[in-house]
Amino acid sequence: MKGKMGLILLIVLTGVWCTSAYAMPNITDGKWEITSKVVMEGLPMSVPPVKTTMCLSNKETVPQKAPKNQDCKMISNKVVGDTVTWVMQCRDKKGTTDSEGKITYKGSSFDGKVVVNMRSKEGSQKITQNMHGKRIGNCQESAH
Repeated sequence: MKGKMGLILLIVLTGVWCTSAYAMPNITDGKWEITSKVVMEGLPMSVPPVKTTMCLSNKETVPQKAPKNQDCKMISNKVVGDTVTWVMQCRDKKGTTDSEGKITYKGSSFDGKVVVNMRSKEGSQKITQNMHGKRIGNCQESAH
């Protein structure tokens, strides 16, 4: 009896681990239009919203591309329910950029926020991006 209880507990724990390890948010794969409203600390004027497009899917849930000419690595990336959180760090000759993001998917839309902290010899800058995304179509397959 003791061995059966241990086996049942192991199966239950494995099921919980697998569910969280392979959790997928409610995202519709495809091409997304992302509108970012940027707020820069210490800047007296507001920056107009910026629109970008990119392909997102259950495999690519983070709507952030690494800047060119920087060594970037994803420190963490977690999915809980329909919410994706991540931490990314980039380095170049000028300094370090850390970003933390959180978005919640709702099928063919999402809302989220990214906080970016840039540090260099000249000083530091905090930038907040409030984002809204909506699916606008399918992604084009690349030719092989």
